Amino acid sequence: MLNYEKRDGTVYVRLDGELDHRRAGEIRAELDGLIADPSVKRLVFDLNGLEFMDSSGIGMMIGRYKLMKNRGGSVAVMPGGRRVERIMELSGLYEIIEKMA
Repeated sequence: MLNYEKRDGTVYVRLDGELDHRRAGEIRAELDGLIADPSVKRLVFDLNGLEFMDSSGIGMMIGRYKLMKNRGGSVAVMPGGRRVERIMELSGLYEIIEKMA
């Protein structure tokens, strides 16, 4: 479900499958471990493989945004399929998290 790469102060995270209440806690814990490294200044979510996301997924992304912002970092999203894109738009996440082209 979670694939990542660290490169030049950025953690690139590809989420696949579903990001729901069953998976959000597990992913949150893994991401927190990855971004705990003080050299990480940017977190990029790649949602191309994500098929579904509920409010737990939204909360997980907002929490990681807050962690990164509090230490002077940033978060961005590479949009996924239409269904997930719609959730991102309706939730207002693009108002706080950068949408990459």
